[in-house]
Amino acid sequence: MNSSDTLLSERLATLGADLDAGGTADLIAGVAAAPAGPDPQAWHALVAAAPSDQLRHALDSLFSEARAADHGLNITPPPPERLEHLRAELKRQSVDGFIIPRSDEHQGEYVAQHSERLAWITGLTASAGLAIIMIDAAAVFVDGRYILQAEAQVNGDIFERRHLIDEPPTDWIVDNLAKDAKLGYDPWLLTPEQVNRYAAACKQAGGALVPINKNPVDAVWYNQPPPPLAPVWCLDEAFTGETVAAKRHRIADSLVKAGDDAALLTAPDSIAWLLNIRGGDVPYTPFALSFAIIHADASVDWYVDPRKLMPDARALTSKDIRLRQPNDLGTTLDDLGKAGKTVRLDPTMAPAWAANRLKCTAATIDHGDDPCQLAKAKKNSIQMDGMRNAHIRDGVAVTRFLAWLATQTPGPDFTEIRVSHKLEAFRRENDYFQGLSFNTISGSGPNGAIVHYRATPETDRTLNDGELFLVDSGAQYLDGTTDITRTIAIGNPTSEMRRHWTLVLKGHIALAEARFPPGTNGSQLDVLARHALWIEGLDYDHGTGHGVGSFLSVHEGPHRITKTANRVRLEPGMVVSNEPGFYKANAYGIRIENLVAVIKLSRPDGADRDVYGFETLSLAPLDRSLVD
Repeated sequence: MNSSDTLLSERLATLGADLDAGGTADLIAGVAAAPAGPDPQAWHALVAAAPSDQLRHALDSLFSEARAADHGLNITPPPPERLEHLRAELKRQSVDGFIIPRSDEHQGEYVAQHSERLAWITGLTASAGLAIIMIDAAAVFVDGRYILQAEAQVNGDIFERRHLIDEPPTDWIVDNLAKDAKLGYDPWLLTPEQVNRYAAACKQAGGALVPINKNPVDAVWYNQPPPPLAPVWCLDEAFTGETVAAKRHRIADSLVKAGDDAALLTAPDSIAWLLNIRGGDVPYTPFALSFAIIHADASVDWYVDPRKLMPDARALTSKDIRLRQPNDLGTTLDDLGKAGKTVRLDPTMAPAWAANRLKCTAATIDHGDDPCQLAKAKKNSIQMDGMRNAHIRDGVAVTRFLAWLATQTPGPDFTEIRVSHKLEAFRRENDYFQGLSFNTISGSGPNGAIVHYRATPETDRTLNDGELFLVDSGAQYLDGTTDITRTIAIGNPTSEMRRHWTLVLKGHIALAEARFPPGTNGSQLDVLARHALWIEGLDYDHGTGHGVGSFLSVHEGPHRITKTANRVRLEPGMVVSNEPGFYKANAYGIRIENLVAVIKLSRPDGADRDVYGFETLSLAPLDRSLVD
């Protein structure tokens, strides 16, 4: 410890801190690497149980310094030297290329700054994508949602920009990987399914896919932010509706029935649901990044950085919930293997590292679904009441926003960003508000035709007379998660706009009023939302509905409503979106979205089976001027 650290330690100790300067600095760096939470000072309790005002002031000052640190993520496009340094590192590690996915160890939709490797090397900030870097070639792959974004953010002189579906990475590997060459990957960032797919392509090219212990991007990203350390806390049973013990035993019973001795949980939402905890390590979702193993005896090993545990979360630990250091996960997997145990591992979600580790022992791997995902999707009565109440409050905020919008006069200040901030301000007045559930899509005119548009200072448009405005937004509340889309005419809409909007409305109503027997899955209902558009030779290129969590992820599985086959049945307690749309390129976008809950209806007279339907949760008016 140097003299400045010694002085800081003495000062912090005088103010009542439980950590020395080094420990406090590391903690603050981790907190600063996490998104801003609803309580900007909650993390102070990680430093001292009852921090004084003087200590809070000192901590806030240190936090501001850490927050201002430059991590190289705001430079678009990134300097070419980064790619040069990465290629030098590949040579040092004796590989000829490297796969950089837009994912972290948990395969979530959102990642912490620490895991924004794809953005750091390519400039692409999309929520999905992939890059492959060879010594003499490089390519970035995105799906149709992000083609325009990739063209704007990724340097085409350095990277090929390719369509993820039409020009898949596997084809590019076959065409570009030399015979006997080695393509590296980080086994923490790819799933077993992905590894098998890329390995087959490498084999076809005459090369090999090889795991790398030290991620080469991390090796050259000298100012990479640390892993996030947002506070982890317990969500009250008044909101969860079920105790941790009851959930543990319920999941353990399912493992016993399946013949499994344990299951590896890698999805943060599964662990949050199982342990009734919430955090804030990634944007828009109240997750704590961690791993867990649940055993058939209902005990849990929880692998989490203890520095971020609030007192109530730390109190969870007992003989049935064992707190482990994250680095201990491999040892536990080794022990399970040596004991000849059968371990459940979801090949679509778990890191290949875990599968590789288990394969090196005598463990039997059961490639099965995460046992918490379906249980989590079926909300209990307390959660459903919470979702209804959250949607009432959220509906008030959205309705106030729509009323405000109707009073505005188009002008230079009437912009996408300004109106989205106004909507957020209305939501912030609500009880239990914890933040947005995703980055608001606020699209005016042609920007509304970009399905996953994000307004930036460079793209920010005014809302103009004669155009449509699409706003897709949502919030996180302690008792529920919301997601709602409205399309509003600014001024007088054209007859074409009204016709297309009404076709979308017909599909929305058809799905909302659907009646179906138990055993029905979402893909069997998807046509209802599209049929009116199909009659006119029109369609939309996204799913009709995604699952939504209870103060968890706004995009929750395993159920969904899409064209593609999905074997998961829709069951009471599931919440799913109903969001058909239509998009006229370079002109306007239309989407009408409500969240609906699957419910059991009364049997009609003469029925020989149960009947399910939907209860619409979202509450906000539609623009009647668009009815044709």
